[in-house]
Amino acid sequence: MKIGLFLPLLGEASTLRQALIESARAADTMGFHALWFPEHVVLVDDPASRYPYSEDGRFPINAAEGGVIEPFAAIALAAGVTERIRLGTGICLVPQRSPVYTAKQVADCDVLSGGRIDFGVGIGWLREEFEALGVDFEDRGYRCREYLDAMQSLWTDASSSFEGRLYRLPPVRMLPKPLQKPFPPIIFGGETDAALRRAADLGQGWFGFNHTPDEVAARIHRLQGMLARRGRARSDLQIVVSPYLKPVAGPETLAAYAAAGVDQLVLVVAAVGATDSVRAIEALVPLLDAARNC
Repeated sequence: MKIGLFLPLLGEASTLRQALIESARAADTMGFHALWFPEHVVLVDDPASRYPYSEDGRFPINAAEGGVIEPFAAIALAAGVTERIRLGTGICLVPQRSPVYTAKQVADCDVLSGGRIDFGVGIGWLREEFEALGVDFEDRGYRCREYLDAMQSLWTDASSSFEGRLYRLPPVRMLPKPLQKPFPPIIFGGETDAALRRAADLGQGWFGFNHTPDEVAARIHRLQGMLARRGRARSDLQIVVSPYLKPVAGPETLAAYAAAGVDQLVLVVAAVGATDSVRAIEALVPLLDAARNC
């Protein structure tokens, strides 16, 4: 089983650049498989939207005290200071973005990283963020599918176009194309049956968040049934899971995730500043070594 790292990049603006550079270099040198970067372009004070990954429904970041670096900006910087580690969006909120600009960022980051991008995608949970962007929240699932169809045309067709119910792309050309063919892996985040269906229909992977091994096994069982009904095999998808707030006690926990069917376990780097981030990554190396035997 591979071990990736979830890197939220919180802290004072003066420290973020060095924290990312040193964290990315450390993770690359130490042999971690991937770095994953979250997305929220804005946050709000006391949102009415319920955060799906905490028991009380509250988002753990105080909007007045910090935000997260835009993921493609973070990936571009990380790509320039690393050679091997994969770089992923965890998760890119596709329906609230321009599909043309997103396709361009994915392709260019794939080129500049030497083909190391994993495109983690989701539909979002923070209604107030969609409202700030002037994007309808209710149709975000359908919009995500249409945008991804348009993006795939931009990545693969010499002359690209798309005609959908919510979005139309007139004939255009986008270069360069991604290095990974036909395009970087699309890994769907989300815990609902609708999210699993999107992964089964369109994805090269599924990214589960805040799950115990037993919870993961149940989701994978449901996903396998969906794949079978679509004529796809379980091996068609990477299973990427972050325990997030769930404890990882040691090698026995890693073995349980591996037995459940997880291909990559993504551990959270909970630190602020370059020194703390590198120390937090170093502290995870024993789990990285143990995972190689799972």
